[in-house]
Amino acid sequence: MPFRKFLSRWKTLATRKCIRAVLFVFLPEKTRDKVLLGACTGWIRHMGPFEESRKYAFSLNAKLTKGEVEVLLLNRQKQPLFRLSKQSPSQTIELDGQNCRYYLRWEFRHASGQCELRWQ
Repeated sequence: MPFRKFLSRWKTLATRKCIRAVLFVFLPEKTRDKVLLGACTGWIRHMGPFEESRKYAFSLNAKLTKGEVEVLLLNRQKQPLFRLSKQSPSQTIELDGQNCRYYLRWEFRHASGQCELRWQ
């Protein structure tokens, strides 16, 4: 799938955001996303790098001094498959990465601190 590899290398092209923040640093990687926040409200959505068809275990580590953060996994039609938060920080799901496209959407409400989403 050469086109999929092109998109995964240039996934910033597939990133959408609506952020109001004093500080916002978003660091997407192959097996994790890391976010540094300062008084942040808004959302960011990017194409997930899920190239294999298998079970994925997701884990959210939110070290916030204030506010809330949620992460949603969306299918191709942008419908939520699950939602992670401080109250529900982990989830396992079967993804068809070879044939389907998935998106990760971060939502922030007056959040400050740092967050990390890992998947394996």
